[in-house]
Amino acid sequence: MLACGSLMAGRAAGAIFSSADAASAFTPGSPTLRWPEPIGSPVLDSLRPVIEHSRDVQTHVEKITEVAGWMAYEDLPVPEYALPFGIGAHDKDIAIDFIMTSDTIDTAFTDFSTHVKFQTDYAGQHWSDSDAEFACLKRAMDIGIPILDGKWMASVTRAELNSIFSGNIELPMLDEKLAVLHQVGPVLVAKYNGRFSNFIHDCSPKLYDRGNGMVDRLVTEFPRFNDVSQYDGHEVKFYKLPQLGIWMLYANLHKSDNFQIEDLPAMTAFADYIVPVALRLLGITSYSPALEHSINSYQLIPRDSTQEIEIRAHCLYATALLREEINKIRPKDMQIIIPQVDARLWTHYHTTFWPHHLTRTIMY
Repeated sequence: MLACGSLMAGRAAGAIFSSADAASAFTPGSPTLRWPEPIGSPVLDSLRPVIEHSRDVQTHVEKITEVAGWMAYEDLPVPEYALPFGIGAHDKDIAIDFIMTSDTIDTAFTDFSTHVKFQTDYAGQHWSDSDAEFACLKRAMDIGIPILDGKWMASVTRAELNSIFSGNIELPMLDEKLAVLHQVGPVLVAKYNGRFSNFIHDCSPKLYDRGNGMVDRLVTEFPRFNDVSQYDGHEVKFYKLPQLGIWMLYANLHKSDNFQIEDLPAMTAFADYIVPVALRLLGITSYSPALEHSINSYQLIPRDSTQEIEIRAHCLYATALLREEINKIRPKDMQIIIPQVDARLWTHYHTTFWPHHLTRTIMY
């Protein structure tokens, strides 16, 4: 998950359910479904086969209505995000380059075997998790390493990357992050003079625009962003990192009118490790006893398994419905979009000690 911890902090609210409660709430078969209204998102549109035929995850619509009944009265702002350490404060293109470079290697920061989080020291402070990623990248920039340049990405060695990300442990998934940089760098060099900012400026100011939107092009031109899975023969789109990168650009730049998204309401939640935990603890989703046991005993849930796909799909489905129920209560001038629900859940639960599913993947 990208360093949303830098955006805001919060206190958890709502009912907490035990493993036994969640297991007893799960009944095999598909409950009566209500589908969210279309928002112009190919991600949301792709989920129906999963939601209708899930074996291990369920969403409880009546619980969504209950949670919306109190969450609607909370402050649910669009996060205000300033890059740490003053990066890009006076140069929009550097801000774009830094956010998108960080997003490119924004995979797990916890060791899958020991469950120890990656940490580092920089500028007199101790940084953890994805905040530590930012610190390491800025530390590299301080000594002149051109980390934002596609030429550097294309040629960086494992030893060099390991040195940049020096910390308490070796950066988890270091080899996968190296492979991603080697994949992305040559595309930036060949088509965009080595810079993500040139790519963004070349796109339509929309997420989806008949193939020319920012998300459209991220998932087609950079395979590392093509976050899709196959479920019973159906392609399911998640697009976690491409959407999150664009959302972070918006949160950083929109107040100064330097970056606008014309179809912003088409953005979904960002299906990661933490938001499913929030939904699970609020009773909005429940898991089969087998899946509950796997998560609570820290077993790996394989990438593209039906269980992993269902966890992520129900995350997107439930947050879309939660946004609808919240907007039924709020006045017209206080309507929200799905990423605001995502931000509320992630910031309140990202430090929880409740176990999340463990999946080794470069997609989130």
